[in-house]
Amino acid sequence: MLQNGIELFMAYLRDQRSYSQHTVRNYRNDLKQFSEFLTSKGYSSHKESKDDFRVEAIDALTIRRYVGDLYGRLRRTSIARKLSAVRSLFLFLEKQGLVKGNPAADIATPKLEKYVPTYLPVDDVFRLLERPDREKPLGLRDLAILEVLYSCGIRVGELEGLNISSVDFDERLVKVIGKGNRERVVPIGRQALLAVRNYLDAIHQIRRKKGGVSQDSPLFINFQGGRLSARSVGRIIKKYVKETGLTSEISPHSIRHTFATHLLDGGADLRSVQELLGHASLTSTQKYTHVSLDRLMEVYDNAHPRS
Repeated sequence: MLQNGIELFMAYLRDQRSYSQHTVRNYRNDLKQFSEFLTSKGYSSHKESKDDFRVEAIDALTIRRYVGDLYGRLRRTSIARKLSAVRSLFLFLEKQGLVKGNPAADIATPKLEKYVPTYLPVDDVFRLLERPDREKPLGLRDLAILEVLYSCGIRVGELEGLNISSVDFDERLVKVIGKGNRERVVPIGRQALLAVRNYLDAIHQIRRKKGGVSQDSPLFINFQGGRLSARSVGRIIKKYVKETGLTSEISPHSIRHTFATHLLDGGADLRSVQELLGHASLTSTQKYTHVSLDRLMEVYDNAHPRS
């Protein structure tokens, strides 16, 4: 059954591949959408039970129809990701001997436009950091989130996974668990460290009322005292972007792009930025050089006598 296959795949990603909770959740959501498509389109011949389907009955035509259904509603990058999730699921099931082939193997991935990361100029970053209300615990939390994202350049899923013990206030370092459960240590700036300290001081009494606090407690919490989700962080960023009047589509990942771009503009070498970002391959980091070329052209035009 499809649902059983999805659960086996989720366990494989989590336990064997050591994917982050954030990544596993994204896979689950994408595959849930595929399952909902089958239900909504009445693929009765594929039904195993009321809300499930026989995986061996799902063919390439079904998946092509699913991809076609996504066009017009989603961006090509999102369609490509959802198709990749279905393809990965069936590849796993094929290796487990649960299906005879991968019906998604030969379905073309949507052609993607060349990706250029969105980033903020320095002045816009400062404007964004001015928005949270420093008189309220919630505002102090949001400021600390913005400061940590910009200061450390970590992924939103990595931010979600931070505990109080992840921050070394004396050494100005943050321990991060990244993709593939790989651990790395990144520097944190003094302003970001101060924002985190002010936030923790402001919510100390609230945490005690919610059941206490330990070094393994989540660093960033929600109203209920639980770990703040990556999705909630995205909503927080969107809120302040709107209040600031920024027109670009800025997300937590855009702040990571901004971190990398500003480092390169400031003279940091590519290898160091690769280490800070936690990229396994230098190729992943090189996309930021295209952004920084804009800055190089600006310097050239202003400085060269024959520009």
